[in-house]
Parts: sequence; C-alpha cells; structure tokens
Amino acid sequence: MTVIRLARMGRKKRPFYRIVVTDSRKRRDSGWIESIGYYNPLTEPATVKVDEDRLNYWLGVGAKMSERVKKITKR
Repeated sequence: MTVIRLARMGRKKRPFYRIVVTDSRKRRDSGWIESIGYYNPLTEPATVKVDEDRLNYWLGVGAKMSERVKKITKR
C-alpha cells in the first residue's frame, strides 16, 4: 500500500521533515516515490508547505495519510 508520511531530515536535535509518498513496507527515511512538501517544527509558528494538487492526486489513487500528516495538514 502507498502511504503519505514524514521523512526526517536535518541534523541532530534540529529536525526537518519532508512529506513524502512511499511504499508502506519501506523504512522511514528510505527511498520514496515523490516528495510533496515539507514541515519545519522549529520555526515559530511551525512551517508547513504542501503541494495540494499532488496530495489530492495521491489520495485519489488510494494512498493513505499517516496520523501525523493528517494532523499537520488538518484533513
């Protein structure tokens, strides 16, 4: 199954996340199909940028969103 979830980037104690589409059997940070946005929790307020067209496309073809991505994108 295809899933939309966060992939951690950044250095130690300075997290930065990409919102990616990947196979659910892959590891958190391993090869993803497409990067559709990013999330930076360290800025005030937290920065979230998502390509809405691509998000809607992947949801339309059956991808599931992780709980954290649902909360971040408020869907």
